[in-house]
Amino acid sequence: MLSKSSKTHQAFFASTANEVTGNINKRYTSVSEYFSLKKINKQLNDENAALRNLLKANFEIADSSILYRKDSLLKDTLNRFRKYTYLPAKVVGNTISSNANFIEIERGSLQGVEKGMSVISPQGVVGIVVEVSDNYCRAMSLLHRNMRISAMLKKSNSMGDIAWNGANPHTVIMHNVSKAANVKIGDTVVTSSYSSNFPSHIMIGTVVKIQPDKTTSFNNLLVKTATDFFSIQYVYIIKNTFYNEQEKLKNQPKSNE
Repeated sequence: MLSKSSKTHQAFFASTANEVTGNINKRYTSVSEYFSLKKINKQLNDENAALRNLLKANFEIADSSILYRKDSLLKDTLNRFRKYTYLPAKVVGNTISSNANFIEIERGSLQGVEKGMSVISPQGVVGIVVEVSDNYCRAMSLLHRNMRISAMLKKSNSMGDIAWNGANPHTVIMHNVSKAANVKIGDTVVTSSYSSNFPSHIMIGTVVKIQPDKTTSFNNLLVKTATDFFSIQYVYIIKNTFYNEQEKLKNQPKSNE
């Protein structure tokens, strides 16, 4: 009644209500940030654990029967050459709604990025760099109709190829898996050593469905991606020191002998 009958009282009650609402919102935001921090800390811990596990995979043992020198390569105390280098970067754009999805990343040629470099999240495979500017790059997402990745089942090393069918942004298809492989729901799928882009044993996902091909001796596996493409914020761009050499040999015309 006082608020309705007097503009002074109306202004007072409005100010008081705003103050109360503001304090409530502030407390709510603080609580939300607290729980978000727990999630972020868990992701950082998982990320650190994953990177520690990858350290051994970053080096290749040189053939002791050949004298190999290249000053630009770093070696560890066991005389192993560094093959992979990880470049942290922030995601600034990402699409998941088309059948040709890309990810924009805030790191470019001035920061050491080149075409062909692979991109991973703390959880697993994300994509491959296809365009580079001075300070940004664009990666072809795993959720792209033209993406193909050499993969294998972790427990048996059975090989196959990963591709996306455009149906579900949470799953991809692993094609050409031998029916002789003892595949089970929940099996882990990782990158193979056949890829010149990705290091081996990078997590791709887990098997959620087995689809036998009745006309061939192969199975197709439905794989749930380890990376959640709806919430990517930070990634690692991976440089393979020998990428150009591997690609050159791969594209070299085969001998007729």
